[in-house]
Amino acid sequence: MRKEDKTTVIKQITATLGDYTNFYLADIATLNAAKTSNLRRECYKQEIKLVVVKNTLFKKALEQTGEDYSALDPALKGNTAILFSNNANSPAKLIKTFAKGTDIPKLKAAYVQESFYVGAENLDLLVSIKSKNELIGDVIALLQSPAKNVISALQSGGQTIHGVLKTLSER
Repeated sequence: MRKEDKTTVIKQITATLGDYTNFYLADIATLNAAKTSNLRRECYKQEIKLVVVKNTLFKKALEQTGEDYSALDPALKGNTAILFSNNANSPAKLIKTFAKGTDIPKLKAAYVQESFYVGAENLDLLVSIKSKNELIGDVIALLQSPAKNVISALQSGGQTIHGVLKTLSER
């Protein structure tokens, strides 16, 4: 690969890193062409960008961002596929469901919500991470719960008081 091509690839990866908040590093080396095609199709459906790139070029792209990604260095060995996503747990769910029975793709590392997760043992933890929208929904549900309880108590209490008064008036 010529130096100009490498520079172009590094710029493209750096731009992609700026577009997405999370990325996962996975090993998909032993997947055949059909399974790789299926994986790419699933990534497209879930708005995950799958890129296979040389580790040295990816390291240089990470260096150009100005942030410290040195925690990922142990994972940048061998074949590496990068799954970019703005949803924190989508790639983890995809890896887990796609790897059932075969263990491929295998999670090498992840950078999710400004934290590093190195090793395949973190996959279940990453699957359970909630996205920003899920957390907002949980907070709204928690805030609405006391108000709903008060309204329901007032409605049922009003009917009870009304029933008691009606019974007393009839006597």
